[in-house]
Amino acid sequence: MIEQLLAPPVVAVQAFTDPVDSPMLFAEEEALIVRAVDSRRREFGTVRACARSALSGLEIAPAPILPGPQGAPAWPDGVVGSMTHCAGYRAAAVARAADLLTIGLDAEPHEPLPGSELDVVALPEERSRLSGLAARRPQICWDRLLFSTKESVYKAWFPLTNRWLGFEEASVTIDPNAGTFRARLLVPGPVIGGDRLQGFDGRWLVRNGLVLTAVTVAPGSADLAKA
Repeated sequence: MIEQLLAPPVVAVQAFTDPVDSPMLFAEEEALIVRAVDSRRREFGTVRACARSALSGLEIAPAPILPGPQGAPAWPDGVVGSMTHCAGYRAAAVARAADLLTIGLDAEPHEPLPGSELDVVALPEERSRLSGLAARRPQICWDRLLFSTKESVYKAWFPLTNRWLGFEEASVTIDPNAGTFRARLLVPGPVIGGDRLQGFDGRWLVRNGLVLTAVTVAPGSADLAKA
């Protein structure tokens, strides 16, 4: 599934179940989940096994993958990446920092957002676009897809800025036919090599009861404009 969203230079690995025997963890990782329930331990171990398998594709030796600022994973030097997990799915994607500036990856169950959560997630203009999408393809939970796009955007944003990005600080337009989306930043983006990041382009997929979204930004991307 993930290979439809991410291609080289990204190395991505996914899993749909947790192994019977929990993947081996480093002592520093074990310390993070010493009081966790079994289900949390399993998802924690499986997603890190995915990450280490992906890193091996870059010829990088296994190492602890620990949370950095705001809980974002701290990757080895010279690597960018993202991890995600939800019921029935775990995945990790990595690339060399020389090839990509950042990666954002998110997976969600393909079901409507609970309660009034959409009111928190969506701008008025986005709610209007969701209504149009639902009229065209009612079988897709567009509200959940919007949430996932903003999660993947945030995961791509944070390593570049070390700052929070609120749901209201990016406006997402989803292309229902191409399986792509565009997130236009409503706050100033980071300046990278003299160019300011204007937004994020990504891809989405709904399959097997899951919503999957991914964002990458390459050096020289069209998302970068002179500051």
